[in-house]
Amino acid sequence: QTLVDRAQRLRSGGVDPRTDNMLKITGDGRKAALDMRLVQGFSDPHGDTKLNRAVERIYATWDQTRDTRSTQLVFCDLSTPNPDKFNAYDELRAKLIERGIPEREIAFIHDADSDSAKAMLFDSVNAGRVRILIGSTEKMGAGTNVQKRLKALHHLDAPWRPRDIEQREGRILRQGNGNKEVDIYRYVTEGSFDAYMWQTLETKARFIQQVMNGSTTVRTAEDLDGGALTY
Repeated sequence: QTLVDRAQRLRSGGVDPRTDNMLKITGDGRKAALDMRLVQGFSDPHGDTKLNRAVERIYATWDQTRDTRSTQLVFCDLSTPNPDKFNAYDELRAKLIERGIPEREIAFIHDADSDSAKAMLFDSVNAGRVRILIGSTEKMGAGTNVQKRLKALHHLDAPWRPRDIEQREGRILRQGNGNKEVDIYRYVTEGSFDAYMWQTLETKARFIQQVMNGSTTVRTAEDLDGGALTY
């Protein structure tokens, strides 16, 4: 409701864009859908939240594949590691450790800050020493070859472009993966900005597909009107 009120005030033209703007509103909406503590530090999210649901799924997969030491990827572009404030990465790791997963088996792609460190981390994932790797599309997309034991991939948030989804899922849906079947989970908070993000992706993917197909029956391909937040 707060986001709706802010958007309406913007449309009426009474707000300096340096104070508030659509990009800010979008950012806050995406953060709130991930975890309310990202927009209101005093919040106390409990029960069936996106992070709690992810912890349950990640733990279940980890537990079921102990013998084969299968691995998992978790993608989250928002709220990356920050030692000074609450973030989704540290919260997710803390909850997984609380459930009983050893800390040494959980890694952030952000901790590998050089090519050699990345190569060592990728080797550890392929060998099953690190079994849960958490990262963003930018850092864990193209060039991340950790598919040997991948069993599950988790989308904690929705990126802006269909190609980002392809890059994420291209880590697990590729040759060289020893698992014949894999699981891909998309976490969506009901009644939140997530719906808008996935609708945006769907619309973009549809018009891109029209162009790629080169169908002669389609005379026009429409993009979103500048991503206008008319919803």
